[in-house]
This record gives sequence, C-alpha cells and structure tokens, in this order.
Amino acid sequence: MPDTPNLRLALLDAAQAQKHVTVNEAIASLDCLVFGAVNTAGATVPPAVVDGEAHIVGTGATGAWQGQDLKIAFAIN
Repeated sequence: MPDTPNLRLALLDAAQAQKHVTVNEAIASLDCLVFGAVNTAGATVPPAVVDGEAHIVGTGATGAWQGQDLKIAFAIN
C-alpha cells in the first residue's frame, strides 16, 4: 500500500476493501503527530500501550521498539 513521503500516512488503493480502516489509521496518526506532545523521551523499553500516547524512542531500544532509535512511537487502538 502506498503512503505519503513525509508522515508515512497510508494512502487508499483503488478498489480497496475496508477503506475506513486505512483512513482511520491515518487520522489517528495525524492526531498524535500534530498534537505535538510526548509522554516520554529516551525510554528503550516500550511502556504499556495507552491509546494516543507518544514516546521518543531511546538509543538501543529493545522489544517492539528495536531498530527504531530516536523515532516517535505512538499507540493507535
């Protein structure tokens, strides 16, 4: 599925089934990114998932965050 170059938001494919899933995910991503606040910075272990929280991943992250150093991680349920 193609996505936008900057925010990596999913774009709809022609004749895509369940378009609402893709659109809702993109809107939730925008909500976290545009809000501009993070709950933690520098953590290397993912916290318990809380819908809407954003975290700046620390260097040397493990688990679900492995390989995502210094990126913004957020939960969308």
